[in-house]
Amino acid sequence: MEQTQTVNAQPDILLVGAGIMSATFATMLKELDPSLTIEIFESLPGSAQESSNAWNNAGTGHAALCELNYTSEKSDGTVDISRALKVNTEFDLSRQFWSYLVRKGALADPDAFIHPVAHVSFVRGADNVAFLKRRFDAMSAHHCFSGMEYSEDPATLEEWMPLVMEGRDPAERVCATRDMTGTDVDFGALTRGLLAYLTSQPGFNVSYRHKVSTLHRGADGRWDVVVIDETTGKKRTVSSKFVFLGAGGGALPLLQKSGIPEGKGFAGFPVSGLWLRCDDPALAERHEAKVYGKASVGAPPMSVPHLDSRVVDGKRSLLFGPYAGFSTKFLKGGSLADLFTSIRPDNIGPLLAVGRDNFDLTKYLVSQVMESPEGRFGALREFFPNAKREDWRLEVAGQRVQVIMPDEKTTGKLQFGTEVVTAGDASIAAVLGASPGASTSVSIMLGILSKTFAATRPEWTPKLKAMIPSFGQSIANDADLCRAVRSETAATLKIVDVPQHANV
Repeated sequence: MEQTQTVNAQPDILLVGAGIMSATFATMLKELDPSLTIEIFESLPGSAQESSNAWNNAGTGHAALCELNYTSEKSDGTVDISRALKVNTEFDLSRQFWSYLVRKGALADPDAFIHPVAHVSFVRGADNVAFLKRRFDAMSAHHCFSGMEYSEDPATLEEWMPLVMEGRDPAERVCATRDMTGTDVDFGALTRGLLAYLTSQPGFNVSYRHKVSTLHRGADGRWDVVVIDETTGKKRTVSSKFVFLGAGGGALPLLQKSGIPEGKGFAGFPVSGLWLRCDDPALAERHEAKVYGKASVGAPPMSVPHLDSRVVDGKRSLLFGPYAGFSTKFLKGGSLADLFTSIRPDNIGPLLAVGRDNFDLTKYLVSQVMESPEGRFGALREFFPNAKREDWRLEVAGQRVQVIMPDEKTTGKLQFGTEVVTAGDASIAAVLGASPGASTSVSIMLGILSKTFAATRPEWTPKLKAMIPSFGQSIANDADLCRAVRSETAATLKIVDVPQHANV
């Protein structure tokens, strides 16, 4: 169990959850104003034990280089790369902030949390091959994706991803794109590194085994937050000017308890998951790539199948999946009652509307829950034809709570991705949803800062530019700026810079 200092009963900032979101936000705030007093409360014994944990988190360095769900095909056959470009440039903000912290010495060796690994999109069948070629043409034409390569040549593909190609029918039509600038990020290690740095700063404290049970506005306009010490059972009330709900699936219930009108109508749809994991060093060393395929019809974006090279605590492993499932828990360590207790009069309509409009998703989840071990292994063999069952074991992934939002046209809609809810008076903010989440945490926090502190803290702008050199500019619109900041962050983080050629 990690150590807890004496709790400040009236901190300037109170954060719920000791994952990557809270750690990132607290670090940014402390860099911008070291005089701020900040408290984090976490119900579990340590940091990053839910969605930020490396084995729970599918989003390890999402940069939209290989995730096909970020590029949609229009009715005329053209490929829309706008969402991929958005995610790609948002991940770049994370790279810049991490580089700043490494240069400063706030984060030690970047090898502790980030590693270079190729990001590969792999498809099978003539129609999918044609789509991937159109996607490559659209993306590689933009300077943000200038390092992307494309190939249909079996020998080249075997070089890129030997496990995927060995044993495959030579008559099968396949192709792939590859981007060597991709990364694998251990967000658990990164979170622990950020919190270790924060605990060395005055005015910061994190309390573990402390659960926030409820919160309400006090007469003085501050938030009175009721915290339970899970070890002793003792309750205390902590008063804060600003509250951040970064507790993953636990953020929605607290947002509801806050009573802010901006949170009305929001609901959550929990999706659980499983992985197949292989720790055999001989296999892991032969697959230095994240290979993403196409999702099944009705599958949520987080269920796009992929065969990943992962480095966790310095050890390389392989992960395949995820296989979606269903649980009524909002957190992996949560309660089966979570979904039911989140249902309120104001979100029944959105919940029913989403159930009505997402039959394919329901059908997909039912099929996944019913799938046999043989079926799961069969899906792996489609990616890795020579896979042996004895090399793989089942790993339970983290819970994801997909956001259900109120919508004027349909009553409610299922929102894939990350959603931020901020009170009109800028006194409380909550992060809801899932992927790309952790990878774009810095962009998310910049958005919260702009809504909650920008009007009163214009003096922060020079510091933000020092922390994030492209702050206030767009690397999507400035090729020279893009190359400059990416070369710097690649060197600092010891990852791959943009190659000077593409294999078309």
